[in-house]
Amino acid sequence: MADNSLAHRAQNATRTEAVHLPPVAPATNHGSTVAAWTTVYGILAGAVLASLGVMFALVWLFWVGMGVVVVALLVGFALRRAGFGQGGEKTKAKAEAARREGRGH
Repeated sequence: MADNSLAHRAQNATRTEAVHLPPVAPATNHGSTVAAWTTVYGILAGAVLASLGVMFALVWLFWVGMGVVVVALLVGFALRRAGFGQGGEKTKAKAEAARREGRGH
């Protein structure tokens, strides 16, 4: 009887398969932009305020926290439109300056 166990088949491959790697992505900043981090910090602050409002049963503090979240989203959107987001002119200029100084990837 032939051994058809997974271990045997793994060690004795009978067919070959071509493996293709995906194309290499261009160097990026992985989303570490002024717009992204400003938005993250703002949302985090708003979430903490809203959480404290829930913990201490302060409805007004909950809504202040939700307001901070909305403002953070609007500020992040405005910063992205101003060129501080992924692919923005200010972000590209900063990355190019870092490359010239030898700090880039």
